[in-house]
Parts: sequence; C-alpha cells; structure tokens
Amino acid sequence: STYINTGDLEAIKAAIKPNTKMLYLETPTNPTMALTDIKAASEIAHQHNLVVIVDNTFCSPYLQRPLDLGADVVFHSMTKFLNGHADIVAGIIVTKTQELYKIVRPAMVNMGCNMDPHQAYMVLRGIKTLSIRIDRAQENAMKVADYLEKHPKVEWVKYPGLKSHPQYELAQKQMKGPGAMISFELKGGLKAGKVLMDNVKLAMLAVSLGGVETLIQHPASMTHSKMAPDARLKANITDGLVRFSVGIENVEDIIADLDQALAKI
Repeated sequence: STYINTGDLEAIKAAIKPNTKMLYLETPTNPTMALTDIKAASEIAHQHNLVVIVDNTFCSPYLQRPLDLGADVVFHSMTKFLNGHADIVAGIIVTKTQELYKIVRPAMVNMGCNMDPHQAYMVLRGIKTLSIRIDRAQENAMKVADYLEKHPKVEWVKYPGLKSHPQYELAQKQMKGPGAMISFELKGGLKAGKVLMDNVKLAMLAVSLGGVETLIQHPASMTHSKMAPDARLKANITDGLVRFSVGIENVEDIIADLDQALAKI
C-alpha cells in the first residue's frame, strides 16, 4: 500500500505503479475534513485500470454520490448517518457493476459479515429520516462553524460550507450540502483540547459520529493518542485538533455549550 494525499491529483499519478490495483479514498477525510475530487481522481485511476473505492460515510448518499462521479465501489459505516441513532454497528459495500458484486458478495458471506435481522431493521428505520436529520444537522453545523471561525481561541475551522475552506469550490461541485462534520484547531494545543473535552456538557464525548446527538472528540488525546507525535503531525492530526459531529438539537444550545467550555481554556 502507498499512502498519499488523494486531494493532490499529481500525487495520485506519481503513486501508481505497475502492480497497483485500486485507489481507495475518503472524502471528506476523517478527522481533517480535506476533500478529494472524485471525478478527476477516478479518471486518472481508470486510465490505469484501477478500481476506485470511496468511503462516503461523512456524506451519506444524500449529500454525495460517488458512483455517479466515477467511483466503482462505495463504503459506508451505516453505524453513522445512515442509521443515525447510535444503536447499531453495521457497514455496507455498494458496487457499480454485477462483476464487482460477484467478487464482494461471496467474500462477505464466507467471512460471516451478514447483519442480523434486527440490525437490518434498525438501519432501514434510520434511513427513513435520513434527509430530515441531515438537513437539520447541517443547518446547525453551518451556524456552529460560523461561530467557531470568529472565536478568539480557535485558530482555524475546516467545514466544507465555509468559503474559507481551501476546497470550498470542490465541495460546491460534488456535494449536495456541506454536511454535519466540523474540525477546528484550538490555539492552546493539547492542553486546550483536554480542557474543552472536560467541560462540554451538551456535546457528548465519543468517537462515533453522525447521530441525532452532538458528539465531540479530541484525536490527539483520544483516537490517535497512541501515535508518535511526529507521525500524528505527518497525518495532519495536530495537538489542538477537535472533531465535532453536529446533531439536531437546538443550535443555540449547541453554541452555548461550546461557548461556556471554551471560556474555561
């Protein structure tokens, strides 16, 4: 495997070797909210007969449709937005062709990855409200991102709905909406991140995302804490980075919670 910044199309071209079989990408990325041009990346990959796989968890099919943009396979963690209620663990693989499906399906069955009937029911229940939930959550997220961008203790905010996002135009082109995920950098680094985590009240401290409730996590002290500091920085996981999954609560309550917690830093 070769790890590259897939947002850099020249890096994709340079990384393709004679034995390369697929291009795997995630857009927006977790937790840094960087984007990849799915259509352009797919065109490059297909020139070399590569299979293009996209993790579309952060957007769901409601906001982004990678198969329509040239991808061959799409992954979703259905635990997140598709289910939306933080009460199952499930995933899905969607293929563009029957040929790819015939490869994936037997492997899934042989490994025992089938969902039980109750979890399948729970996902179908969640999908019924997908559009309503995401519409409300991203409406809230836009207001939260605006608030954070103006806060004196925040260094920067990465949210596809903000014009300050370096790939704002790409988001407008390939996403129906900016979604409900935000990342931001605190000026106080590691210590500030820990203080914020200790003082939020409405936002729940959890590493999942995409539910009706607002969740917050600090990668440097949580999900990526076992990584060496230099390796974290190479992956753009900075000490003050915070990932925020905006829920459907009253947005004034979400902002008030952030405000009181940021005041403790």
